[in-house]
Amino acid sequence: MKKIISFLLICLIISVSTGFYYKSQNEDLGNKIIGFSTLIFVFVFMPLFIYNGWKGKRLSDYTFSNENIQKMKSKSSKPTK
Repeated sequence: MKKIISFLLICLIISVSTGFYYKSQNEDLGNKIIGFSTLIFVFVFMPLFIYNGWKGKRLSDYTFSNENIQKMKSKSSKPTK
């Protein structure tokens, strides 16, 4: 999965660079390439990246529930040396 994400990121960087190159010659084509690259980045790359980062983790570890607040309070009430 990491190789796919890395490959997709490299392709997106190349396509945005290509879009800026074509924008200097043909502004409409350059804007289309940059826009398409941005759409792929937002709707394909970012969800894959977020899914890969959250894979295997529990959301309850990162939310403020009563249980987690009590754990935090008990850890902070212990005296430090």
